[in-house]
Amino acid sequence: MIKNIQQNIIVAIFFLVMVGVNVLANLLPINGVNTGQVSAELPNLFVPDPVTFSIWGLIYLLLFGYVVYNFVIHEDDRRSKLKELNQLARYFCISSFLNACWILSWHYGLFILSTIVMLFLLLSLILARLSIEKMTLRGREKLFIRLPFSIYLAWISIATIASITTALVYLAWDGFGISPIVWTIAVLLVGLLISGATMLRFQDGVYGLVIMWAYAGIVRKHLSVDGYAGMYPSIVVATVACIVGLILLEIYLIKKGKFSA
Repeated sequence: MIKNIQQNIIVAIFFLVMVGVNVLANLLPINGVNTGQVSAELPNLFVPDPVTFSIWGLIYLLLFGYVVYNFVIHEDDRRSKLKELNQLARYFCISSFLNACWILSWHYGLFILSTIVMLFLLLSLILARLSIEKMTLRGREKLFIRLPFSIYLAWISIATIASITTALVYLAWDGFGISPIVWTIAVLLVGLLISGATMLRFQDGVYGLVIMWAYAGIVRKHLSVDGYAGMYPSIVVATVACIVGLILLEIYLIKKGKFSA
C-alpha cells in the first residue's frame, strides 16, 4: 500500500514537472521565444495551423485524470493488474521527462536533439500503450487509463513526423532534388499507413480521430490567408484523401464492433 502511494506521488511529480516546463515555455518564455515562434522559424508544408495545437490542453487534462485515478483506484482493481499498472507508471514518468526535455531542446534550437528526444518519447508511449493492452479495463478505467494514452500517442505520432521534417529543413536537406510538395504528399501517405496500422492493431478509433484532427489542421493551414492561401492544391487534395481514408477505417471499426479508445 505504502509503495503504491509512493509510486503515485512520483507519477504526480513527473506530471507536474512536464506541465510546468510547458507552461513556462510560453509564459517566460524559455530562451525568449514561445513554442509557436520556434516553429515559425523553420516552416514546412506538413505543420498544421496553430489552432490544432490546442489539443495539448485536452491531453494534459486527460493525463491529469490518469494521475488522480492512480490515487483512487480500488485496491481489488489495482491488485488484478498491478504489474501492468506499474509498467505504465514507469513509462509515463519516462515520457513526462522526455516531454520536458523536448521543450527545452526545441526552445534552444537544438532541432536534431529534439527530434531524437521525440523519437524516444514516441517509443515510451508505444510501450505504455502495449502495457495497457495487457489489462482488462472496464468503464471508467477506459476513460482514465486507456483514453489519455490513446490520444497522447496519436498526437505524438504526428508530432514526431513534424519534428523530423523540421530537422530536415534545419539541415537544408534538398530531398534528393525531389519537390517539397512531392515529399509532403509522401509523408502524408506514410502517416496514413502508420496511423491505419495502429488503429487496426489496437482497435482504437479514438487514435484515428486525433490523426484526422491533425490532418484537418494541415488543410486549414494550407487554405488560410495566414497560411499558404491555397498555393499547394495538390497537398490539400492529398490531405483530404487521407482524411477520407481514416474515416473509412473508422466506419470499418464501428461495423466490426471494435471501435474503442
